[in-house]
Amino acid sequence: MVAEVEIQAEVVEQYQRDGAVLVKSVFSPFWVNKVRDGIMKNLEKPSQYSERLVAKEGEGAYFDDYCNWSWIEEFRDYVFNSPASYLAATFMKSSEVSFYHEHVLNKEPGTSKRTPWHHDQAYYPIDGEKVCSLWMPVDPVPRQTCVQFVAGSHLWPSWFYPRKFASEINYTIKEERGEKDEDQKCFVDIPIQDIETGKWPLLQWECEPGDVIIFHMKTVHGAPGNTSSSTHRRVLSTRWLGDDAVLATRPWKVSPPITGGLKPGQRAVCDTFPIVYNRQ
Repeated sequence: MVAEVEIQAEVVEQYQRDGAVLVKSVFSPFWVNKVRDGIMKNLEKPSQYSERLVAKEGEGAYFDDYCNWSWIEEFRDYVFNSPASYLAATFMKSSEVSFYHEHVLNKEPGTSKRTPWHHDQAYYPIDGEKVCSLWMPVDPVPRQTCVQFVAGSHLWPSWFYPRKFASEINYTIKEERGEKDEDQKCFVDIPIQDIETGKWPLLQWECEPGDVIIFHMKTVHGAPGNTSSSTHRRVLSTRWLGDDAVLATRPWKVSPPITGGLKPGQRAVCDTFPIVYNRQ
């Protein structure tokens, strides 16, 4: 049974306005320890989707992997029984929530490899506004190492090209290779210089295990490396879909490459994207 927690209405409105919000001490040590155990399993047995990126030889690595919840029981328990799906429903203002996938992110001590500025929804074959991620650290995260969000960017009309984490180069449009795609959105480059020169306010927090950052899939974000000489920055980021989320097409190979057998326009609910929470 999904666990529920008390959330103040003003915090929900902050999410709706800014596209990202920190919620303190919402996961008990039980869930933090369980997720940490699941992350260790994933690090020991990466999937075909995993990456291990290093900026310079001899430095720490930035590891990421996803779509392993079907075999990592700790992740499955967290998805179906922790407060995560209730939080997603509350902040998205959705009557029903399905689970999209989980994403493990680990920056080892001494990792200078950064996470490039991007927004997530352009990578995914998902359209809709009730779409969010829960970024849950299992290690203390100082403010200077935490992910940064461009406040209010989920409300911008622009869609941005997804970028490869290894090279920070834009994805290639398939139409340039003669392939047809139904996605008619106009994608543009991320305004990196404007972001980094302070045109818009940035949100960034110090986090402790048990805290969670909830953010919209269109909120532009990036993250520094991990300058600590001893502490990992291990995070489980889970992706959640609400009432209006439907399968879509993109003009490139989507990441992760899963569609649940659905057709474009169909609601993103199926065995691959199971309903986890329903207010009724």
